[in-house]
Amino acid sequence: MNAVPPPGCPAHQPMYGPEFAADPAAFYERARATGPTTPVELAAGVRATLVTSYDAALHVLRSTETFSKDARRWNDLNDGTVPADSPVVPMMMYRPNALFSDGEDHRRLRAAITDSLARVEPNTLRGYVERSADTLIDRFAPTGKADLLGEYAQVLPLLVFNRLFGCPAEYGLKLVEGMSGVFDGVDAERANELLVTTLFELVTLKRKQPGPDVTSWLISHPAELTDEEMIHTLVVLMGAGTEPQQNLIANALRLLLSDDRFAGDLSGGSLPVEDALDEVLWTDPPMANYAVHYPKRDVMYEGALLKAGDPVVVSLAAANTDPALTNDQRAGNRAHLAWSAGPHNCPAQSEARLIASVAVEKLLDRLPDVELAIPVGQLEWRPGPFHRALAALPVTFPPTCAVGATVPEEPTGSRPQRPYGSAYDAPVAGPVPVRSRSGWVRLLAWWRGE
Repeated sequence: MNAVPPPGCPAHQPMYGPEFAADPAAFYERARATGPTTPVELAAGVRATLVTSYDAALHVLRSTETFSKDARRWNDLNDGTVPADSPVVPMMMYRPNALFSDGEDHRRLRAAITDSLARVEPNTLRGYVERSADTLIDRFAPTGKADLLGEYAQVLPLLVFNRLFGCPAEYGLKLVEGMSGVFDGVDAERANELLVTTLFELVTLKRKQPGPDVTSWLISHPAELTDEEMIHTLVVLMGAGTEPQQNLIANALRLLLSDDRFAGDLSGGSLPVEDALDEVLWTDPPMANYAVHYPKRDVMYEGALLKAGDPVVVSLAAANTDPALTNDQRAGNRAHLAWSAGPHNCPAQSEARLIASVAVEKLLDRLPDVELAIPVGQLEWRPGPFHRALAALPVTFPPTCAVGATVPEEPTGSRPQRPYGSAYDAPVAGPVPVRSRSGWVRLLAWWRGE
């Protein structure tokens, strides 16, 4: 038996810092040398087992009788080996939502999500994305240059989800700040507190003033979610809908602007965009390593001991690029694990793909001559064990006129009960990179019209 080495042992390969972020593919290649699983450190002193083969990933994701999603089983967090302020804890800690539940609890909580999302009409969602995209592009189109991450891919999902969730501007801004801090592991404990506090305020508001939005539909669902369950259900929905969504949009744009396979008239149709999305979901999925599970008992898998209560992290990126997969035709092939698999697969796959494809198509349609401002090899990636996220995506293009798409301010006071899918839109954030505190202040001022 190959027992897992203790924390700090050189056998635990670190999955944090700029080296891993710059070339995760090389890391996965080294990891595969140990077999389908390998011991890693997700942050300093946070040990886990990483699953790198496609078959092993499916085994973990589908074997609910052996592997649990309930993070209350996490030994090292329970005994203090992993401190509560570790940067990865907010991403891995137990929350009373579908992502961290098993059995009947999972089915009840997931039903509330799937039923509420089913009420979102695809044409309505497409309209939200198109109007938000036009509004953002209008702000930088006359300048001839932009950071398509900070000025577009980061902001667009925020606008769309604020509309879908009936979220006032100030709440949305705090939510995306908190979510970014949780994903980046930067002051993650404070970021998590900001996230939870703001969502409690949103749930309280929507219980008093329900509207035609996903938050209100979750509240009224027969599953009867408690306030705590509501808060953490919104954490998983907004978490999946903001950070991974922006990474999917940005990574697809990077590929389309840099890879000769997608050369030509990118504005001439949707096929290149759909192909690029397939390629990104296979090779650079926005959540590269996640789907954390905990063995319910000690398990031997392919000669490695997976101890009960020790985290097993599925590398969706490594599994997708497993050399054992013989089919390298990715265009139109949706057998990747970017959306996970098994009972915990992403319940909003179609919505996420629609948002990304419309966002990319709209950008290329409005700015057909857009080019990267620097060589693709000089683009920087944000460190972190879980996501595959660019730090910026600078581009240049011939300046062009705005089309005049604007999104009106949300009125103060109680919200009128308009039919879902009306032309009434949420307020819009501007193109200020959201990583700096001063940027947050300027963004909020622009959002308020100051």
